[in-house]
Amino acid sequence: MLEDLSPLIAATTQWLTSAYPASDGALASALCEVQARQAVTVAAWLRYPTPMDAALVGMSGPGGSARLDWITGADGVEGHDPDVYAWRTWVDEVVASWAACLLTDPGLAERAVAALADGGHVAGAPVEFRRLLAPDERDRRAAALLRHPDLLAPVSTLHHAQLLDCLHPDRPLAA
Repeated sequence: MLEDLSPLIAATTQWLTSAYPASDGALASALCEVQARQAVTVAAWLRYPTPMDAALVGMSGPGGSARLDWITGADGVEGHDPDVYAWRTWVDEVVASWAACLLTDPGLAERAVAALADGGHVAGAPVEFRRLLAPDERDRRAAALLRHPDLLAPVSTLHHAQLLDCLHPDRPLAA
């Protein structure tokens, strides 16, 4: 059974960086990808906190990018050759939405990374999310589209409430 979320993380990262690409060369693309991967990793680890959760999504599949593509205007890209776009079936809409939230809200990103300290994904291994939590000027320039709250709003608002519930499970429900 697949207990590793790496296919989901890789595909969702690729979707984010394709939808919101870096604008200035190879170094900017690499910096943008690192920031996206860190946000997607945090989101995936929050969404699938146990090996059993990861194994279940590995068996059932995360759902794909169809709705995200439609929301961002990229629908129809799957068109002609399914082998070229097969990776899109591993995109997780909720993880992409949560990652978008983390990329556009530094306070929420800090709370999300802090919440991982209690989980099993980071146990025993030093994990750093510096480019997500404390991007320098070069990081910000490289990921200008990826971190723009207005541009990511259609994606981040999809599952924002679920992320807040995940980070604050004892919060009273609104009447």
